[in-house]
Amino acid sequence: MELSRRTFMKTAALGAAGAAFGLTAKSYSNILGANDRLRVAVIGLHGRAYAHLESLRACNNVAITHVCDVDRRELTKFAAAVKEKFGERPAEVKDFRQILDRMDVDAITIATPEHWHAPMAIMGLKAGKHVFVEKPCSHNPREGEILVEAQKKYGNVVQMGNQQRSSAHTIEIIYKIKNGLIGRPYFGKCWYSNTRTSIGVGKEVPVPDYLDWELWQGPAPRRQYKDNIHPYNWHWFWHWGTGETLNNGTHEVDICRWALGVEYPQHISATGGRYQFKDDWEFYDTLIANFDYGDKQITWEGMSCNGKKYFQKGRGSLIVGTTGSVLIDREGYQVFDLNDKKLEEYVVPKKNTTADLLSIDSMTDEHFKNFTDAIRKGDTLRSPVNEGNVAVTMLQLSNIAWKVGRNLSIDQRNGHIVGDDEANRYWGREYEKGWEPTT
Repeated sequence: MELSRRTFMKTAALGAAGAAFGLTAKSYSNILGANDRLRVAVIGLHGRAYAHLESLRACNNVAITHVCDVDRRELTKFAAAVKEKFGERPAEVKDFRQILDRMDVDAITIATPEHWHAPMAIMGLKAGKHVFVEKPCSHNPREGEILVEAQKKYGNVVQMGNQQRSSAHTIEIIYKIKNGLIGRPYFGKCWYSNTRTSIGVGKEVPVPDYLDWELWQGPAPRRQYKDNIHPYNWHWFWHWGTGETLNNGTHEVDICRWALGVEYPQHISATGGRYQFKDDWEFYDTLIANFDYGDKQITWEGMSCNGKKYFQKGRGSLIVGTTGSVLIDREGYQVFDLNDKKLEEYVVPKKNTTADLLSIDSMTDEHFKNFTDAIRKGDTLRSPVNEGNVAVTMLQLSNIAWKVGRNLSIDQRNGHIVGDDEANRYWGREYEKGWEPTT
């Protein structure tokens, strides 16, 4: 192998594979030097935040000084975990706005429900914080636009949490694809499978005493509390979540887009439905989304309630080219010729988890190291928000295509829907008064 994986991890953006990641934090290197402690607040503490905890611990000279959640149980539990890992117990805060007001917090990481991602990130930027925001970086396409505008306006670092962008073997194989490994790549097929159970039919019940339901809702218009929403099932309600495409499809669609060297497609279609259960789940449990570029194509297939794997993998991306194909997932890659003969294979020494919520692994560590190095040294981000937002917007558009039941024509310059007034109504959303995101 001509280039070592160590070299790939140090350079991260070789050739065409990284040329698009133009965001740096050079203007901030005079504020935070390489030897200064970076003070971080973690916001949204259920599940995914524990990956943030472990990966921040893997970074040099970083302290988690504040933790924040509207659920008192999560707050107490996570603060204890920080004390165990870092040796100091962080300040526990229920209202994240108190953190934004503090001058002794340099950066925030966001692992809240998705309706909070963009509004909170934008507020963080306005307060002068650097931001690590989980995917998807927004709840709807308009929010993504505003977040990208806000990053450009305020200049701070914003990294999106699609951690496979920092996977050494993925960086390596994308570089090889872009340099002719399989000829001209023209098709990406990606998928995700799981065996999620029914969420049932929720009942309106009193808000638990440990939860601030008002602040949990934040920018979303007010609704009564039901017993099947918090802490995870909000994913499957349009009001707060974005369905499986954004919950998990973001990763693999982004890999396909990266490998094919494309941004917004010409046309988007999506078919599927809620087939497995009859309950409150408002999205599909099975979906096939197609992204047509004219001379290239990407498809994503999601099965939320059936764990059947493709190529013995629960998630992955197949990149097809004129002289061969490459199968990529979090565990490595395989290269095939036109007759499906395996030519090359790489398997990561330490297994990564396929479930995104539980992904405590080397690529997540590297993604956070890249984030902190961008703040301190001006390193090039591997997933700056303007880059990450492209795949997010594409998948939000596939949700809209499914919602309205027809193909969408897309302006490839900006991802906007062309000639469909009904579909365009879903470009943004209504907000609770006073919570509207603005730059």
